[in-house]
Amino acid sequence: MNITFDTLPATLEEMQACPYGSLSEPEYGAALFLAAMLVYPKNKEEAHRMIAWLKGPGGLNEYQKQFLRDRMMDGRDYVVRSYFVGSSSENDYTFDMPATTVDMVRRPETPIEGRMRVFMKSTGADSEREIRMRLKPSEGKWYMEDQMLLAMIRVPVSKDDWA
Repeated sequence: MNITFDTLPATLEEMQACPYGSLSEPEYGAALFLAAMLVYPKNKEEAHRMIAWLKGPGGLNEYQKQFLRDRMMDGRDYVVRSYFVGSSSENDYTFDMPATTVDMVRRPETPIEGRMRVFMKSTGADSEREIRMRLKPSEGKWYMEDQMLLAMIRVPVSKDDWA
């Protein structure tokens, strides 16, 4: 499934109001997590609000906030940008706006009722990365349970001492 953003949400309210804010498909929350992480370098508190909403009843705890801080330190927000079509290590993982796209695929190889594994391709990695979504049946919404999207990738050419 392709998720295309005409504009990327910069606040929780914009996220909730955007077409994917219904969270009616697992891919919607997965793509919105990337949008929230793009907000992170500019406004950590707002990104935390966005991610807490995407996590649903579980919210976002201090350990998870620390994990995000560790992954995003030293300007590593390029990892998040690598999931958008058109980005590459050669162009410092930039992508075109408006209308940027994230490609992803569901893989319920190990089906667990009410859970879905969604895989995304990073242009800086050789294998797809996973985000796990969980359905809250009473709401019909898919919330983020766990993610493995922020692992290191190839360094952008502009930051590579060996390029």
